[in-house]
Amino acid sequence: MESTLPNCPECGSEYTYEDGNLLVCPMCNHEWSAEDDTAVEENEIKDVNGQVLNDGDDVTVIKDLKVKGVSSVIKQGTKVKGIRLVDPEDGHDIDCKVPGIGQVGLKSSVVKKVNK
Repeated sequence: MESTLPNCPECGSEYTYEDGNLLVCPMCNHEWSAEDDTAVEENEIKDVNGQVLNDGDDVTVIKDLKVKGVSSVIKQGTKVKGIRLVDPEDGHDIDCKVPGIGQVGLKSSVVKKVNK
């Protein structure tokens, strides 16, 4: 028997299952309704709080981050201005210039959007 359920819109896992009228992903615990499945935007990048990020937004780092190849650390609370969203080929979906560090790639899961 072949599954006709869609892949998870959050992580892309193929192991989704039905729970009542909801679809559930056991890999990332994302739940969504089958009716909403067609309305999911594939290219939306969201911050840790679920707010949609756009090019040019300002974000704040939510935890200390070690930077590969550099002895310094991006501290929690560091404000990053004017982010640029990119394809997450290596897991990093934000390109930005961090004050005191320079050009780096960040994951959207470690930033929160700053409302202007």
